[in-house]
Amino acid sequence: MLTARRFLPPLQWLAAFEAVARHGSVTAAAQELSLTQGAVSRQIQKLEEAVGTPLFHREKKRLHLTAQGETYAQAVRGGLARISNATMALHTGAGGGGLNLASLPAFGAHWLAPRLPAFLQKNPGITVNLSTRPEPFDFAAEDQHGAIHFGQQPWPGSDGVKLWEEEVLAVAAPALVPDGPLTPVDVSRLPRLQLQSRPQGWPAWFAACGVPDPGGASMMADQFATLIQAACSGLGAALLPRYLIAEQLSSGALLAAQVPQPVISGAYFLVWPQGQGSHAALAALRLWLTAGRPVEDGAGAESF
Repeated sequence: MLTARRFLPPLQWLAAFEAVARHGSVTAAAQELSLTQGAVSRQIQKLEEAVGTPLFHREKKRLHLTAQGETYAQAVRGGLARISNATMALHTGAGGGGLNLASLPAFGAHWLAPRLPAFLQKNPGITVNLSTRPEPFDFAAEDQHGAIHFGQQPWPGSDGVKLWEEEVLAVAAPALVPDGPLTPVDVSRLPRLQLQSRPQGWPAWFAACGVPDPGGASMMADQFATLIQAACSGLGAALLPRYLIAEQLSSGALLAAQVPQPVISGAYFLVWPQGQGSHAALAALRLWLTAGRPVEDGAGAESF
């Protein structure tokens, strides 16, 4: 252990290095760390002297990691994240601990948040810190114990469990279909609304329904909430997850197209950093998510 400590740089040097590596800028790193640019530059210089090799290429006002610096940055980022997570767990106590959970915005707001009180009541002592992330990220770069991920494949660099598949419905305001039930052919004749992050949604839906894709431009929205409001306002047909529009379907604000079989767009996963699934609060959430879900949420979970 004494030999290993000889090669352990001060934590402030490592924090400065990680911030500069992530931002590519001493100025941005200094702002994040509440230090002067000179202090950050000195810490980087001392670290490079300690490890005996350059960690950055200097090009004008930008810094680019060397090959050795890139490898070192990944290891340092992972180490700092583990230290931060362990410290936060101590702060939140041993009665369950803290859970830093990233979630997709719509899923977090419309499905997870309304159900969290039931989870917390069943698991006293756990504190959930919920943040939204529209896309997968590097667990080593953020202090997250887990995340809710949507897609077709597991999140790279993670372990996890598949929760359930997402059924999508093509819906439209009643004013757009005054002559009766909404069919896939009717949908192909309507203006279409599309989520920016799912560009293949409509082609896949038409293919599943056996109807030629009419193609053409669609009105884009960056959030499901905007898409729902646009559809209710009669701007066109929209592809939306069933769980998000239960209220609009029940009230008649939206009509769903009648299809021969459910159209599945992908699946939701609970994921966590590889080898870190034993965190008590995360294990409790995993058990809660994979047991006792409403029937409409999907089939059983499976690990990967």
